[in-house]
Amino acid sequence: MNKNELVAFIAESAKLSKGDAGRAVDAFVEAIGATLRKKDEVRLVGFGTFYVSKRAATKGRNPRTGEEITIAASLQPKFKPGKSLKDAIA
Repeated sequence: MNKNELVAFIAESAKLSKGDAGRAVDAFVEAIGATLRKKDEVRLVGFGTFYVSKRAATKGRNPRTGEEITIAASLQPKFKPGKSLKDAIA
């Protein structure tokens, strides 16, 4: 399912116009992004949790030269599904 299909599904399910549903999806995505930028988490009971995880610096190799390089530490967005979501697909 892509964003347009999601917007159409929400519009039909919630009896909204596609424009309103599209703005709702955009607001949802922006809210999650803004919260993760603050390194906070978003918990949706029954669905799951969006959070930020620290990835440590690691050693790697340049595939062309074989030279060892350091891959910098970074922050990664993560999602942990909730029990209801896991049960829905089992």
